[in-house]
Amino acid sequence: QVQLVESGGGLVQPGGSLSLSCAPSGSFFRINAMAWYRQAPGKQRELVASITSGGDTNYAESVKGRFTISRDNAKNTVYLLMNGLKPEDTAVYYCNVYGRSSWYEPNTRDYWGQGTQVTVSS
Repeated sequence: QVQLVESGGGLVQPGGSLSLSCAPSGSFFRINAMAWYRQAPGKQRELVASITSGGDTNYAESVKGRFTISRDNAKNTVYLLMNGLKPEDTAVYYCNVYGRSSWYEPNTRDYWGQGTQVTVSS
């Protein structure tokens, strides 16, 4: 069963930067879009950024101008470069893949990573 492997989380001071990456543990038949979500304690999970296979991007208003999502289609890897981090960015960040894991799977659906902690604190 396919798993999404995330990396890059950690502790950073306000104003600092972090880069997250995510890729399926094995082969993936078709990826239509990839995204990053986050969930802070006591808060609902929210979309941070998304990117389609064609390169179209979408960002939450709170991160526009600071975060950049990118994708390497050859590696099936999605990245999230986070600049100018603020304490309010502290959350567990989740990778999301919308696609088909194999040719015999009839449906296109969402797949989720286990989450990686990002803490912004002085």
